[in-house]
Amino acid sequence: MQDISVIILTYNEEKHIKRCIDNAKKVSNQIFVVDSFSSDKTVQIAEQLGAKVYQNPFINQAIQFNWALDNLPINTKWIFRLDADEYLSDKLITEIGTKLSIQPNDVNGIIMPLRRVFLGKEIKRGTGKIELLRLFKYTKGKSEVRNMDEHITLTEGKTVTFEHTFSDHNLNTLGWWTQKHNGYSIREAIDLLDIELNLLGKENNEAGLSKQAAAKRHKKLKYAKQPLFWRSFAYFIYRYFFKMGFLEGKEGFMWHFFQGWWYRTLVDAKIWEIKKACGTDKEKIKGYIADQYGINL
Repeated sequence: MQDISVIILTYNEEKHIKRCIDNAKKVSNQIFVVDSFSSDKTVQIAEQLGAKVYQNPFINQAIQFNWALDNLPINTKWIFRLDADEYLSDKLITEIGTKLSIQPNDVNGIIMPLRRVFLGKEIKRGTGKIELLRLFKYTKGKSEVRNMDEHITLTEGKTVTFEHTFSDHNLNTLGWWTQKHNGYSIREAIDLLDIELNLLGKENNEAGLSKQAAAKRHKKLKYAKQPLFWRSFAYFIYRYFFKMGFLEGKEGFMWHFFQGWWYRTLVDAKIWEIKKACGTDKEKIKGYIADQYGINL
């Protein structure tokens, strides 16, 4: 067993939590579930499986994960950040077992490729290779505090990239997916408004980001400068045709349409709605978002 604590953030994840914890046990015997007061059986299942469960009110993913780092009784060298609908491949589990303990002292983070599964089908084309920093030394990493698109950053040290994948494989329905992304869309709108207007008054600090995360952030900054609605359409065309997403069948079409066009058009519509009501007055925008969406910035 590796010297790793696994941290899983949950809210109503009874459909995924057993698969996730059973998988995490293959690399760790210290599994923490930080739950946002689920109304289903998530907590009971996690406790039955031997996970240590804590509950904390949810603001956003970044704040919740950093709360976990600051408050859980962690006594391992490494931390693995895992979502409830994710799991490690057997090859990645073996790779962690053979490589983690022999990393140089200045390696504080491990990047690994993400395998995306949508409606039961692995999506290989359209978005390019995705690599994420999810495994890092305790006290050497934290989450950026952002409403969306948050990444783990290192406070010091280097990263290395492992070869094998972990999977994002949600088992819920398409209706659930669209409802959840409707909720995400206002947070994404806030993020894009912040890029455009410096809504939150923070610097765009990329210190500690992995190279791929920094590259993704640069693409998002470029995207944010493009005209509303046109950019979501162009992004879908780029993914579906130029990046050959059309080769992924019906599931691929739905993935690229809903995630690449519908969702981003919804984000733009909410930005348009906010600007129609408030113009570019930052204080009015903050007040509108608080009144209409219950998000205090």
